[in-house]
Amino acid sequence: MSEFLKLAWELISKFIYNIAEWVYNFVRGFIQVFITGWVDYFVIFRTYFVGFSWPVRILSILLALILIAIPVLVIVLVVRKVILHFQLKADKGDNTVLYKEIGRLNRQVLNLMDEKNKILALKVNSMGGVGRIPYVGASALTDDTIPTVENVVGTGAPAEGTAGGAAAAAGTVASAGTVAAGGTLEISEKSAAAAATAMVKAKQEAEHGPLDQTSRFPKLALVDQKYVDYVPPQFDNEITLEEFTENFRLFACSRMHLYYTPEIIRRFVAGMASSRLLILEGISGTGKTSLPYSFSRYLNNPSTIVSVQPSYRDRTELLGYFNEFSKRFNETEFLRALYEANYRQEPSFIVLDEMNLARIEYYFAEMLSVLEMPSHDEWVLDLVPTAWPGDPKLLNDGKIHVPDTLWFVGTANNDDSTFTITDKVYDRAIPIELNERADAFECADTPPSIVTAAHLEQMFQQAKQQHPISQATLDKMNKLNEYLMTRFKLTFGNRIIKQMHDFIPVYVACGGTELGGLDYIIARKVLKKFESLNVVFVRDEIKGLIAYMDKVCGRTAMPDSKAYLTRIQNLY
Repeated sequence: MSEFLKLAWELISKFIYNIAEWVYNFVRGFIQVFITGWVDYFVIFRTYFVGFSWPVRILSILLALILIAIPVLVIVLVVRKVILHFQLKADKGDNTVLYKEIGRLNRQVLNLMDEKNKILALKVNSMGGVGRIPYVGASALTDDTIPTVENVVGTGAPAEGTAGGAAAAAGTVASAGTVAAGGTLEISEKSAAAAATAMVKAKQEAEHGPLDQTSRFPKLALVDQKYVDYVPPQFDNEITLEEFTENFRLFACSRMHLYYTPEIIRRFVAGMASSRLLILEGISGTGKTSLPYSFSRYLNNPSTIVSVQPSYRDRTELLGYFNEFSKRFNETEFLRALYEANYRQEPSFIVLDEMNLARIEYYFAEMLSVLEMPSHDEWVLDLVPTAWPGDPKLLNDGKIHVPDTLWFVGTANNDDSTFTITDKVYDRAIPIELNERADAFECADTPPSIVTAAHLEQMFQQAKQQHPISQATLDKMNKLNEYLMTRFKLTFGNRIIKQMHDFIPVYVACGGTELGGLDYIIARKVLKKFESLNVVFVRDEIKGLIAYMDKVCGRTAMPDSKAYLTRIQNLY
């Protein structure tokens, strides 16, 4: 044990000695560097300074000033720190005053909270409580027992209301009851019932507005008024599909001085049979907007043209939104046209002009999903969560129905100012290209042909029965599908196959051919996907595809597909 104590003594003493020596050396070094060392610095400076030229002397003086400034700065900082420390220590009286002021302000805050809680207690009394309801105020901060909802408002649940309604109810209670000591209120059952009635009335007026208030859908209410005494026109439900398309061409020429080729009209009508969304593409000035507008005039049901803005981001840009402050729905022309289409038996059109100025899959996403529903009863959009008195007649629990008499037509320019239309949109739509203007011609005056959407759909179904796709065309379709799948990993897809079976029979009934309809669908719906591929690596494969089309369909067939492939190939 003595050996251990000896070891401990030597280690501790050596450790303390080293610390003391380090402190001594540090203090000695500090004194030598900043105090006694100045004599040596001065001697060295003077020895060299005498022999220097004036430029070097100036540099030497600057160096000396810098060396002097360093210890002076250190000393100033240390002294300042010490002074601040002693000032804070000596300022106990001022801190006490500050603490007292903070305490006074806290008490004022508690008094204001106490006053607010008294007002809330009166409001709670006015909402139907019976008997004495204890007031809970600032004492809640000091009492050991925390109040519960039951012992504050009683067993009955309070009714919610507005500030105006609460004030009216409080006035009713004040006239029938008396305020007791301790912040409690004595009220009778009769006065409580009157207060509850006043609160319910105030709540109804705040949420739904007075009974004589206008509808929260003013535009849709005007549509309801417009169709109160509406008498449908005389419909021509005996016309055939071929006559229907030819008469439109003559009507556009004679009445509107617009000229279209029979091919464009066939594609437009066949596209209506295949999808509720048509996209008209092409260079500016080829009649993309005028085509659906004149077609709607031909049906005696003018279309609504909605100019798409680059700022469109979601569904509210098209359908509008409910304003919680004004208790009104900010309606759009798109919503008005959608609602009015529910009243019309004729086909209705909403034109989305320059639809790819914004991303279609953003602002039109919900409509794309709704139109994919197999049952038309599921074509429903939510506008508001609940129904209110005075809502438009054709709104069902705040929901609007997308009628099967409505088609959406979008126009699109392909330039630097627009977004690329994605495959999601193309797959669901029928794209139609208008890159050339038709030649003007003369014709006799042709009146409009007013048909119902039901008759138009009936003509589409008759076309499918009378002009089903032949087995030879189906074989060619399958061969092309296998070739595309093998060489390019592209396939028609179930949606495109369905659109082909809807498009081609109507296209033939309007005066076209099966291969012409097949050619157009393949070019616009299948080969369009080549734009997303790296065509540089498949250029030789495109040549082989054109040769295979010549072999399967004939050299004179499939002109649209071959022209499109040639154009894609020449871009690289």
